[in-house]
Formats: sequence, structure tokens, C-alpha cells
Amino acid sequence: MLEALPPEQLERRRRAVAEAWDLRDELVLVGAGTRIPVPGRADRTYPFRVHSEYLYLTDRERPGGVLAFDPLEGWVDFVAPVTRDERLWEGAPAGDLEGVPVTELEGWLEARKGRAMANLGTPVTGNASDPALEASARAALNQIRRQKDELELARMRAAERATGAGFAAAARLLEPGRTERAVQIELEAEFFRQGADFLAFDTIVGGGPNSAVLHFPPSARPFGGGELVLIDAGAEVGGYASDITRTYPASGRFTPEQAELYAIVLQANRVATERCLAGTEWKDVHRAAALVIAEGLAQFGLLSGEPEGLVESGAAHVFFPHGVGHMVGLGVRDAGEVLPGREPPEGFPRLRVDLPLLPGYTMTVEPGIYVVPALVADRDLRERHRDAVDWDRAERMLGFGGIRIEDNVLVTEDGYEVLTADVPV
Repeated sequence: MLEALPPEQLERRRRAVAEAWDLRDELVLVGAGTRIPVPGRADRTYPFRVHSEYLYLTDRERPGGVLAFDPLEGWVDFVAPVTRDERLWEGAPAGDLEGVPVTELEGWLEARKGRAMANLGTPVTGNASDPALEASARAALNQIRRQKDELELARMRAAERATGAGFAAAARLLEPGRTERAVQIELEAEFFRQGADFLAFDTIVGGGPNSAVLHFPPSARPFGGGELVLIDAGAEVGGYASDITRTYPASGRFTPEQAELYAIVLQANRVATERCLAGTEWKDVHRAAALVIAEGLAQFGLLSGEPEGLVESGAAHVFFPHGVGHMVGLGVRDAGEVLPGREPPEGFPRLRVDLPLLPGYTMTVEPGIYVVPALVADRDLRERHRDAVDWDRAERMLGFGGIRIEDNVLVTEDGYEVLTADVPV
């Protein structure tokens, strides 16, 4: 059973955030969000997910709330009372939530009129947010959120176990003629059987050429003999996510060409994972993976040149067109960011994270090799890398698809831990 967040731990989080903000008389509102109607579907709404910043500071998955902070008086938890309709239609428990009715927020704000304010979480309608204050408050909150405590890691491990069970179920189903959708159904069903609350994100299952689409939504297309099957999926438990990718041969055995490229991606995953040490810059983790891929593709014959030059010029990224990973934890894209002054250069790949790693950070490591028709046909890329890429061979491989291997890695005080090590590669 999922362990609830102890009140004293919630207090520690709020105290740490307040100290990091170090405000004089500025206010901060953290909104939970509200239900969003599905257009044209009568009274239906999208499944509600509370904003991660609100969840971190309240551990409450409920719409309508606002957590307010006044440095002169402390925290006030404004909550939306449980309604009769919620009890009737949704079985919501009777009784009031701990906190102040959200209807009193307007008066609370009126009494503090004229003071600067930052809106975090889901913005609270009708309250202007100071952009600079909002940016600095979010950056400070992100910094605290990035380092996971033991309860957070316990929820992540539960999500990893559910996800691993789903992948094991899916792997047993793979065969020519099975559809992407059929695999999705059994994969997700096993997540929920093993304790998942939600999907961490929309499941990706791509067979054959569809495996080269980075976020491919499963279709009714059956797998062909000799094709690759890429599955990228994750369960979520208590707001905390898993994010795993594995690539399989639909027929049970890789072709020699697939096996050679799979070995390159697996080596890139291992090398990048070994760089996930406290103090290492995340961009250097990405670079380590890119160098392995560049060297491997040069030996394979798709690229020509030295690995350093192929990475620097961007030629390697024709076939590895995304960053090596991102933060994962409270949501599939956790509190990662590009630090101020580190604006990314033009072009691709765009790194979702650019900062040094610290103990307690949880990262995805997900290198890949893909033959993407849109990139192979790109005139600018073909001209820029005309001598570095064997474009004729790339065209012959247009139906190949893609390979990605993704793990979740915890940075520790003296090394790292692969949280997804139990899911075979």
C-alpha cells in the first residue's frame, strides 16, 4: 500500500521552499488547477491531474485548491470543499478537507493588495503574476524538488515495478501479425494490475518504420516479420513516474544489421549511465552517448569521420536527433531546466536539461539510432553533411525504423543506481 506523506515531511518541504525564496513581503500562490471540459462532450472532462508544484507542497490530488504563502504570516491552504454532486456522482468522502475554504482567497488577497505576487502551479485567474518574481520562485522550487527524498524514491520504485511487469507482459506477446494496439492494451492493463494509478504519459508502440517516430501513438498496424518494435511507456504511482524504452525484434531475433546498431545503442546507454555521477554536467552525459553513436555509425558505414568531429558538426545527430534524456520523478518531465545563461544553440538536438548533477537527481538515459525519412530528405542537412553521411545507404534504410534503450538512473552520493535494471535489455 502506498505510504502517505507524513505531515512533518510536508512541513519540511514547505520550510525549505520558504527559506529558498527568502521573500520580504511578496506573495506566492500555487494553484492546483481545475477540471477541463472535453469540447462538445456535454459534461465530460479530461482526467484531472493536479499541477506537480501543488502536489509537491500538498500531496493532494484534488482540483480547485490554492496554496498561498505570505512571508509575514506563513502558508495558508485554501481548499475546495467536497460538494454534494461529488459525493453523488464520484463517491467522494463526506466531511471537510483540512484548510480554509477557497472562497476566502479573494478576501485574503484583498487584504494584501498592492504587494508583488508570483503565480506558480496552475495560474489563479484574475491575479497578475510578476514575471521576474515568478521565474525566481519557480527556479528555487525546482532546485529543491530535483533532489528526491526516500518517500519519493519509494513511489518511483513502485512505479518502476509496475512498469517492469507491463514490459514483461508485452515482450511475451511480440510476434509478426500482432498489432501495436494489442500490445498497448496488455502492457497498460498489467501496469494497473500491479498498482499503477495512472499512465505516466501516452504509451508509445511503434513497429517497423513507425519505430523511427519518436512519440508514435499505437495503431492497428500489425508487426511484420524481421521488423523492430519500439515500446516507450511508464506507470505512475502517487504522482511519481517511470519512463522506460525497450526495442525488440518482432520475430524474436535481430537481423545482423539490427543487431549491430542495437549493440551501439546499448553501449551508448551504458557509457552515458556511467557518467551519471554527482558533479557531472548533463550535457557531458549527452556528449558521451553521442560520441559512442558517432563512432559506431562510422564503423557501420553510415557516417564518415572522427567521432569528435561528427558530434561537433551535428552529423551524428542526423541519426540521434534528441537529447540523451531528462529528469523524471514527480511527473515524466520533472523539475529539469536549462540554467540561466545557458541558452541552447540553434539546431538540434535540444537538450531538456543543462545543469550539473547532484545526489538525489533521477534522470532518464535514452540514446537511440533512427533512420527518419524527414531527416534523410532534408536538403539543408544533406548539404551541410554531404561528406559525413552516406546518404545513399541512409535512403536504402528508410524502412529500418529506430532503436532506443531508456533507463531511469538515480544519482547517489558515491555513484549511481539504475532503477530500471530489472527490465531486460
